Amino acid sequence: MEREGVLVQSFYFGRIGSEATERLLERFGHDGSFLLRDSDTVQGAYCLCVRKAPFVHTYRLVNSTTGWSLQSSGIRLPSCRTLETLIENLRSGTASDVGLVPLTDPLDKTQLQEDFVYVEMCSRSSVY
Repeated sequence: MEREGVLVQSFYFGRIGSEATERLLERFGHDGSFLLRDSDTVQGAYCLCVRKAPFVHTYRLVNSTTGWSLQSSGIRLPSCRTLETLIENLRSGTASDVGLVPLTDPLDKTQLQEDFVYVEMCSRSSVY
């Protein structure tokens, strides 16, 4: 993640679970708000989570020899050299063209610091 740009790092929330993600997007987001987190099931992959009330839709982003791509059956998009480029392509209208929930506003973690720490701690404590 350290090779990615400042934009991606601003909405990358690391290892938070799906429940904490849903709470964050429900509390601080609106339709089209999105964040990036580590995948719980695929090492090295990320989950792009987008709010479209009443749901949070999750899309897995994976890296291969051809670059970053959206891992989804039935959706074919060209691979991108960086994660930031892939997300920017999805934001620029490609998402709605292929049936994904439109991405409008990243959920900037720097503006949620105190509340995020609380949600992250609650999320971790429920695992133990």
